[in-house]
Amino acid sequence: MFVFLSKFLPLFIFPLGLIAVLLAVALVWSRGRKAAIILALAVLWLGSSRYVAYALVRSLESQYQPPVGEVKADAIVILGGGTRGSDPPRPMTEINEAGDRLLYGAKLYHDGAAGIVLVTGGSIEWMTPEGINPEADDMSALMEMLGVPRQSLWLEARSRNTFENALYSDDIILVTSAMHMPRSLPLFEARGLKVTPAPTDFLVSDAEWHHLWRGGPTATLVNLLPNVEYLTYTTRALKEYIGLVVYSLRGWM
Repeated sequence: MFVFLSKFLPLFIFPLGLIAVLLAVALVWSRGRKAAIILALAVLWLGSSRYVAYALVRSLESQYQPPVGEVKADAIVILGGGTRGSDPPRPMTEINEAGDRLLYGAKLYHDGAAGIVLVTGGSIEWMTPEGINPEADDMSALMEMLGVPRQSLWLEARSRNTFENALYSDDIILVTSAMHMPRSLPLFEARGLKVTPAPTDFLVSDAEWHHLWRGGPTATLVNLLPNVEYLTYTTRALKEYIGLVVYSLRGWM
């Protein structure tokens, strides 16, 4: 039930869900119609503004940086979320934007950071089509393509969220998206594990962040206009902040 609620309830807090709620209010409440519509437009504008999106993303991504120099540990743990299954018509397992987790994990392995790579990622039954493999299986196949031998790969296919990843994993170098690291790393540390953060998949680079505030009038105008890409960034950042609050309330971190 918790997994279901954790996926369902935040939808009404994310910008699009909140806009839908406000528009529904406008339809049924005539006295508050104007205010609800104005508020819905404000949420849409703010949520899809590059300034707001970058600020939210940056506040999460800047908390941990990739390790500098040589790093050593017993194992590298790569959290799931970076693949699409090989079900037809896909010719093979594919990676999404978070697939940088796999690329960086493979690089750390080839750099000699650890001799074991643990790939974690299960599936939620009611969200997964029948016959689809757990994500850890797909991740393992891709890691072999990236030159990590099968005997060095450990699979954890039972975990359905970040907290369960922490329950089933071992002492690690933790590889996940930079925006996901603030929610992930404390879960492992709370269990007495020594964790070296290895964030990747940075959505906002230092150069992009500084350039955002140095643009002229034309760039400023463009950055203020609604953009679906930045709406996605805002939604992803809010998801992480909601996760931080929920995990803290449940005593997981």
